[in-house]
Amino acid sequence: MGIPAAANKDLENDLSELITKIQNAKNILLTTHKQCDGDGLGSQIALYFALKKMNKNVRLFCVDDVPRKYHFLNFSDYLEVYSKPHKALEKFDLTLIFDTNDSRLVEPFYSEIKKNCDDIVFVDHHPILEQGPKPTDGSFIDSSSASTGEITYYLIKGLGVELDNKIARPLYTSIAFDTQVFKFIRNCGRSHIVAADLLKYENRPEEIHRKLFAAQTKGKMQLLAQAFATTEFIGTNEEIALLTISVDDLVKNKLEPDDSRDILDMIMSIESIQVGALLLQMNDKAYKLSLRSRGEHSILKVAEAFDGGGHNFAAGAYIEANYDTIYEKTVALIKAAIS
Repeated sequence: MGIPAAANKDLENDLSELITKIQNAKNILLTTHKQCDGDGLGSQIALYFALKKMNKNVRLFCVDDVPRKYHFLNFSDYLEVYSKPHKALEKFDLTLIFDTNDSRLVEPFYSEIKKNCDDIVFVDHHPILEQGPKPTDGSFIDSSSASTGEITYYLIKGLGVELDNKIARPLYTSIAFDTQVFKFIRNCGRSHIVAADLLKYENRPEEIHRKLFAAQTKGKMQLLAQAFATTEFIGTNEEIALLTISVDDLVKNKLEPDDSRDILDMIMSIESIQVGALLLQMNDKAYKLSLRSRGEHSILKVAEAFDGGGHNFAAGAYIEANYDTIYEKTVALIKAAIS
């Protein structure tokens, strides 16, 4: 399929085929998965500015609204949202989709892209799903990278584009977000090496850390208190934690779904917990399941059982079913995963 495994190689060399594609393309579309996060968003913004330096015709899209925590990146003048009115798509030579290799996470935009572009490439660091759609030919998937931002950094370097603050700031955001400020680096020094180079151009990293992880509201604190108070601890040694957040919980506290993203990580700091699950109600018919493991038990197959994906120790899925069905299946699958 043309998807290199780059675990022990120089990323810039492994990216040579994709670099050539970009160099030969004139019209390029960049996007990421729906409900974007700092990694996918930061990667595509950084490459957008790099391609502008190469005088490419490039358009930058998100499938849906960008969470407000990322508004400090000041993208409103050039980023378009597919779910809102936008200029019709023209024909593109190349489309790059960041931080996922699962086309379902880009729908309904993905179907529109296919009508206007024959060459679609996923740039990602998540493992390829055993069950579910496979990435397109020519996609670059490197699960040894701690973030998609690391891959994008080497892609920009390979294109010969000189870094500046417009490129470095979103790239540093990408890496800081997905590593949780270098807490999870996949036992590799690459994250630190890349960040050190980016900090030659970005002189306010503390501001980025604060925007990503420390810009809380009163409503968020109230939701946290509720989440901790209602978390279920399951198992003989209370090794499983499961919490539920409803749409009403978010509305009452004036929060977005993205504001719940870090709550599960906080729950996982409880010493006895091996696996945590968050069921976030998206609407009357759907929930978002987020899963975390301390690292002893893989929970990727739990997510795949719901047509989801992710990493071995951090995964998730969007599920259309009633709550009781999702709850019972989630608990049963987690128990099987840790047994």
